[in-house]
Amino acid sequence: MPEISKAVLITGCSSGIGEATARRLATGGWTVYATARRLEAIEHLRDSGCRTLALDVTDEHSMQAAVEEVERTEGAVGVLVNNAGYSQGGAIEQVPLDAARRQFETNVFGLIRMTQLVLPAMRDQHWGKVVNIGSMGGRLTFPGGGLYHATKYAVEAISDVLRFEVRGFGVDVVLLEPGLITTEFAANAMAKNSEISTDGPYTEFDAKVSALTTGVYEGPMRRLGGGPEVVAKAIEKAISRRRAPTRVPVTPSARLSILQRKLLPDRVWDAAMRTQFPQPK
Repeated sequence: MPEISKAVLITGCSSGIGEATARRLATGGWTVYATARRLEAIEHLRDSGCRTLALDVTDEHSMQAAVEEVERTEGAVGVLVNNAGYSQGGAIEQVPLDAARRQFETNVFGLIRMTQLVLPAMRDQHWGKVVNIGSMGGRLTFPGGGLYHATKYAVEAISDVLRFEVRGFGVDVVLLEPGLITTEFAANAMAKNSEISTDGPYTEFDAKVSALTTGVYEGPMRRLGGGPEVVAKAIEKAISRRRAPTRVPVTPSARLSILQRKLLPDRVWDAAMRTQFPQPK
């Protein structure tokens, strides 16, 4: 019987969680294929023992080529970490549909397609792990982030169904739900938000959302979060276990926020949001 491949393919490794995970797993003895849209953005990860591939999760040819390269060398992608993603901010009324579609292409459809591509070889070797990087934002919502939350709610549903569908083939599905993670994510989200027109009824609202987001990432709330390394550590622990966990909240901010949302009725949650965000009117 051929040896089982446990090679790890990680999307979105140019910075943040993807970069930290690639470094940690490679130095921990895993065979890691770190990927990003621009190969030059991840060349430095070779110094940590990673192999690098260009991969754009919005491009079919790019996704196929990356998976085929790993399978040609290793026999199968043993662990897929679906990490690539970003946040599109802005009130739902004012976000252009093209921007909304790009958000779903990266955060949802790319994740689905990458999973579809790696599963046949995982099934053949009767072993595999699919790790989806969701968010506490898949269990609750904050004003101004509706489209991002929608993608992460979708990742929750996909992960739950997929876990049932592939378990009999020896494949585990693990969903991570990071809370406040101090990476370039917030800055990138603000940049995406700034691309949306702020003229009109949401001007004050958008400005307040931007200020609050910056304050959360730079203020005292940081103590309830963590760096990308805490997510990388959780991923390593999850894929190393014989019985993989199904859902892993990461950081105190995630566990606390998810619990609060679970306990509070909708109207109470909405009232709490109005104490922090100006309601457009």
